[in-house]
Formats: sequence, structure tokens, C-alpha cells
Amino acid sequence: MSKRVLALSKVYGLLEPGPVVMVTTARKQRANIMTMSWYTMMEFEPPLVGCVISNRNYSFNILKATGECAINIPAMELADKVVGCGNTSGRKTDKFTNFGLTQKPASRISVPLIDECYANLECRVVDSRMVAKYNFFILEVLKAWIDPARKDPRTMHHRGRGAFMVAGRTITLPSKMK
Repeated sequence: MSKRVLALSKVYGLLEPGPVVMVTTARKQRANIMTMSWYTMMEFEPPLVGCVISNRNYSFNILKATGECAINIPAMELADKVVGCGNTSGRKTDKFTNFGLTQKPASRISVPLIDECYANLECRVVDSRMVAKYNFFILEVLKAWIDPARKDPRTMHHRGRGAFMVAGRTITLPSKMK
């Protein structure tokens, strides 16, 4: 097999870790939605999630000030809204209204959940030591919600520059993890 050099700017598309998510934040009674795909699981119990949020994003300063957010996991049916939220700044736009999404109160944080998403994670920043240098927040999931009626929802995975891969069928292989 002959391989060719891959531009370093395309490495992201090879390592993308999971489904594109919608992060909600709120400050002074104003909620925002940010589309995100740069995150990683760091611990299982309690669940810790590390994520990169650019300091140019409106959500960055809100999360830094409040220390709370929700990670909302959409299925493919919301693809247009996910991309729309990702291509729109919350500085001047109410994304919930603009994209027809429903705010649902969370139980452990003061940030709304997105009701149309099949799963929602209520999170608090537990470590911000890498924010100044890398824009990297470490979040603890305080409460998780899932729609039991949604079996194996198809999620979208960002491969870079507007390209997405859609999750396909689920397979089960032997595992020693419990």
C-alpha cells in the first residue's frame, strides 16, 4: 500500500472524538448555544469532560464567568440547526429563538438544556488551570438525561471544513470493560 503525506490541518478529521454537541451557557438571564466538537472524556466516575472553547467565542467568557454549561447531544434530525448555531454568533442573536429550539430547565445548574436533543449533560467547570494557555476547560457532569424512546440515534461527527460523517450501525465486540 502506498501512502501520501497528509496536510497537518487535516489531522483533526482523523481523530475527531465523538458526536458534534451543542453547548448551552447563560449569563444575566440570556442563554446561548455553541456548536462544539473539540472535547474528550477524561474520567468515567464522576464523568469528567475536557473541552476546548476558543476565547474568541461568545460562550468562552460566559463559561469562564459562571462555571456552568450543558452539553446537549443532538441527532441527525437537528443537523441544519446544529450547523446554523455553529455559523452564528450569540453576541447579537438569540439562537434558541432564531433556530426554533426549546429551553428546558436543568436541575443542578442555572443553564437551560435543549429539549430537542436526545441527551443532555449538566456540567460545572472543576478545573480551569489550562484555560489561559489552551482554552481548555475540565467539566464534571453533575446530572445526565437521555430520551429512552430514542434507540441508537444517528449522530453527526465533524471532519473539518464543513464535512461531517454520520454514525452508522452499532456493533458489539468482546470487551473486558464493565
